[in-house]
Amino acid sequence: MNQTHREYEGRVALVTGGGTGIGLEVARRVLDHGGRVVLNGRRHDVLAAAAKELDPTGERVHTVAGSIAEVETADRLAAEAMERFGRVDVLIANAGVFAPKPFLDHTQADYSRFVDIILGGTFFAAQAAARAMIESGRGGAIVSTGSMWAEQAVAATPSSAYSAAKAGVHALTRNMAIELAEHRIRVNAVAPAVVETPVYSTFIPEDEVDGVLASFDAFHPLGRNGQPKDVAELILFLASDRAAWMTGAVVPIDGGVLAGRL
Repeated sequence: MNQTHREYEGRVALVTGGGTGIGLEVARRVLDHGGRVVLNGRRHDVLAAAAKELDPTGERVHTVAGSIAEVETADRLAAEAMERFGRVDVLIANAGVFAPKPFLDHTQADYSRFVDIILGGTFFAAQAAARAMIESGRGGAIVSTGSMWAEQAVAATPSSAYSAAKAGVHALTRNMAIELAEHRIRVNAVAPAVVETPVYSTFIPEDEVDGVLASFDAFHPLGRNGQPKDVAELILFLASDRAAWMTGAVVPIDGGVLAGRL
């Protein structure tokens, strides 16, 4: 048996944005590796469907519906994990929104939406999780989903507020890593390029999504878009003991985009 097969045995992972895409794939793999998960997302029906798919018995999955932009949701996420499973070992801060829009067209509401969900949601979820980890004395790991867009602007997808919020996540990762190291809490982030998740259906007509996404394959030097499993594998590594000497890193997983395109 692969020695990493049960590497999350007994551990509890909080996953924001856990109902679909990367978050759902991470949750699936944590369960496969022996752990338990607490899923967060805005929509109760989506979370309920995800939980049923992941564990029909309901014994190893708990859901907390609510916007992670609200501090109360972050606090409830950690509190319910402690109540249901008695511990918090890992936070995957994955919740986000994405919708390209020219800089000059952004309203204050647009700006607040990106910053509150992406940066604020990561900040306060991490704060709540870290407090639970510190109280336990066991340490833990926090992995956030950053973005290639935080490092490189893309003319085809104008994303100023999104990119600024994700850049904040990258800076937050480094700051938390230094402050939380004494508590044996490691903090890292991943920075994906185009990953095929349901987020694109929120701003592209359903019958056009496949074609639009296919047009981005060549954007990546490796010739294809990412899949949730690609990013989930890296997140699971960073949150595991295999990355025990890694903290403060923002790791690109972008098909080679930041290295340079052909």
